[in-house]
Parts: sequence; C-alpha cells; structure tokens
Amino acid sequence: MNMRRGEKALQALGAVDVGGVSLRNPFMTASGTSGHDVELGSYMPLQKLGAVTAKSLFHEPWAGNPAPRVHVSESGMMNAVGLQGPGVTEWIQASLPKIESVGAAVVVSIWGRTVAEYVQAAEQLAGIEHRCIALEVNLSCPNLEGRSGIIAHDPSLAGQIISAVARVVRVPVWAKLSANTDRIVEVAVTVTDAGASALTLINTMLGMQIDVDSATYSLGNGGGGLSGPAIHPIAVRAVHDVRSALPEVSIVGVGGVASGADAVEMMMAGANAVQVGTATFARPDATWRIACEAAMIARSRGAHSWGDITSLVHKK
Repeated sequence: MNMRRGEKALQALGAVDVGGVSLRNPFMTASGTSGHDVELGSYMPLQKLGAVTAKSLFHEPWAGNPAPRVHVSESGMMNAVGLQGPGVTEWIQASLPKIESVGAAVVVSIWGRTVAEYVQAAEQLAGIEHRCIALEVNLSCPNLEGRSGIIAHDPSLAGQIISAVARVVRVPVWAKLSANTDRIVEVAVTVTDAGASALTLINTMLGMQIDVDSATYSLGNGGGGLSGPAIHPIAVRAVHDVRSALPEVSIVGVGGVASGADAVEMMMAGANAVQVGTATFARPDATWRIACEAAMIARSRGAHSWGDITSLVHKK
C-alpha cells in the first residue's frame, strides 16, 4: 500500500465526533495493547491517530497475573496479563507527559472490582482531565460486590459505576463492555442512561488453552481472554446490535481489527470510531497502517466523510 496516498485519503475524510469529542480521524490504539504511553511511537506517528488509549489503570499499583501471560491461539491470541499497571497517580506523573510530548490525544482507561474502587481511580484524575479527551471505564472486570461474574454482565452494577464515575470527572465517559453475555444491549442501554457518552465494544472473549503434551494450562492464570481475528465477527455483531437498539449513541468498535477492510466493516456495522489492539503485537505500526488502508477503501467507495460509511448497513 502507498502510505502517502493512504494518509492523504485519511486527511480528506476528516474528523469524527465520538460522544462530543472531536477526533482528527476515527482510529485509536486499544487499551492494554500499546502500553502506557509512547511505546509504539517509534513505529507510527501517534500524533496523527485519533487518540492513544492507555492501558487500564487501577487506583493503586497492580502486579497482574502469574506468567506465562500470553499465548498464540488459532487466529488470535490468549492473554491473562491481569491488568498489571503502575496505578493512576504514577501514570499521571511518568507516562502522561510522554504522550503529551509527542502531541498525541489521550484516552485514559480505569478499572476496578467495586464501585468504590472505580470512584477512587476516577478521583485521582481530578485536575488533569483537561489533558485527556475521554475516560474509558473498563467494565470487564470481576464483580467482587456480587462475588461472581463480570461487572459488564450486570446492567444495574455497570450503570451504578458509570453514574458514580461521571459525577466525579469533568471529561466524557466511555463505557467498555463485554460480549461474554447475551445482555450486552441491555447493559449498553443502562450505561448510556447512566451517563456514558460513548460505548467501546468489545473486550476479549473468555477462553482457555491446555497443552496436550504436558496436560497443563498455556497461561499461568489458567483461563484468559481470546483476542484477534477469531473474535472479529463477534465484535461486529455486538456493534451492529447495539447500533440497532441505540441509533444515536457513539460507538467505538474494537475486536480483531487487522486490516482496513476489517475497520470499514466495523464502521458499516455502526461504529463511529475503531480501536486496534492485538494486530499491534504482530505489527507495531498496525493502527496507522489500518487507518490508511481503511481511508483508501472508503474513498474508493466515493465517501467524502466517515459519516458516509458509518452504519451503512442500517441505512439500506
């Protein structure tokens, strides 16, 4: 692909609006796959992306899961990293300035296991919200208050968290949901009503691998999350169904996007913007390459803006 032509096409299609946030283009890195700041800056121009989404942060440093944490699977990757991170305060001090130094837009991401933990993380962002364009709330975490399940599978608890976080931050809140449930549309409606200005769909799908020769788990934590091309059709379906139920909500599509065509497909299903994750493990420049490929595909279809592509299947 001619990257220069791709960049010109990307520029010609212009900016997109995601929940009241204007992005220079609809392409972002996905949380958890591009590090905490500028780790991928040597491979692509982070400042030319719509945004860089930082790895999800807890209200304090978190060690994550035991090794091994990642393993190749058929058409994808298994991981059980366990959200290792330095905590919000250390990230603000050490990583945020690095992203700012290259001129990239920043989406900060937080996680927790209880309402109180999410609020603690959000409160630590007080005073620096103007340095981030949005706060992505990762709801695909264990529910300690319910003692079972995943928060994003519980509409009521997910709504409580978004409502509580939205009260303590002065930046648009994006809710990152899980497709490991048949209630994703119900959860999407609830968190939108609770104050989420956009929805990020989806996270990894629950899975497990066992080494037949050694009869042991491939991951140190036992089970983990499947990502990559294998889950792309699931992500497309989730985006499509939520768009059908919520025609006006902003959606960020993520899940197995490995090519420009994948990104355009996600947008046709209803996504206003796209995040690229696992593809960066194979090619650290994947987000920029996919952005340029997608722009050329859109232009070849006669699109003058990304609005000509978004939700196209719903308009037929």
